[in-house]
Amino acid sequence: MSNSPLSDAFVELAVTTRSGHDESVHYGAVVALAQDGSVQFALGDPGAVVFPRSSTKPIQATAMVANGLQIPPRMLALVCASHDGREEHLRTATEILATAGLTPNDLGNTADYPLDPEAHEAAVRAGLQKSALQMNCSGKHSGMLATCVHNNWDRATYLHVDHPLQQRITEMVPELSGEDASFIGVDGCGAPAHALSLTGLARAFRSVAIAKEGTPAAHVAHAMRSHPEMVGGPTRDITLLIQGVPGLMGKDGAEGVFAIAMPDGRAIALKISDGANRARPPVMKFALQALGIDISNVDTRAFESPIMGHGNVVGSVRVTARL
Repeated sequence: MSNSPLSDAFVELAVTTRSGHDESVHYGAVVALAQDGSVQFALGDPGAVVFPRSSTKPIQATAMVANGLQIPPRMLALVCASHDGREEHLRTATEILATAGLTPNDLGNTADYPLDPEAHEAAVRAGLQKSALQMNCSGKHSGMLATCVHNNWDRATYLHVDHPLQQRITEMVPELSGEDASFIGVDGCGAPAHALSLTGLARAFRSVAIAKEGTPAAHVAHAMRSHPEMVGGPTRDITLLIQGVPGLMGKDGAEGVFAIAMPDGRAIALKISDGANRARPPVMKFALQALGIDISNVDTRAFESPIMGHGNVVGSVRVTARL
């Protein structure tokens, strides 16, 4: 694991072009694992320690299942999600809470409007205020609360890093990634945010993707693979990617993080240094192709980052990285 400053860990990965002229340069790091778990290739420092942000949700969900959370795959997929806040997502989060005798009023995550622009506009037109239920992490928090009820753990303090639930999640990090969290911060939703090396993040996803049938991690992988519409939304890159590549499971994260893994053990984790998500889809496409993963059936919107000007597409993001 690298202790070097992040500025030393990153290399140029992509360039944004507007109206035929280069406008922005995106740096970052990528690591890809071979089937046996070894590093097949890396761009930048694969030991760079980052906050995976919502890319840790499969780790968190695995800890919840290991500690008694038993809900259908559709609901478990939402526990792993940064959902769009569409009607089906809010309804499912409410259903998760109801399995534990709870309501959206019990949620402790940050209030927000839906991620999906149409759902956001509909909420504003309806006169709705920001709410914890509409926030993209409400599925995860619903699962956390349901796990607390199952174990008779205190619900009022479930977001504290020393709470039994969060301790179990912290213990799950090395079990799946092979390394302890370098440090723990606070995520945007209020939950603890564990920092990992990019290689550790890729290994955690690999562990979930190849988990033995019947294990908590295997339940999580199955849920995400079978209900990709719950993991993001109908036009989101993560949902389109899971739908287009049989067996793939993956999760996007804030600040330009993305991780995927295949059932044969191959895995990828990447971080765009400036946190701009627009560089993430084309860089992931490059990494998938370099790792030999067939993306021929993936909806092309999963890899596009159109640059807009006055309502029209006037540019794009091109990958400049080379192996």
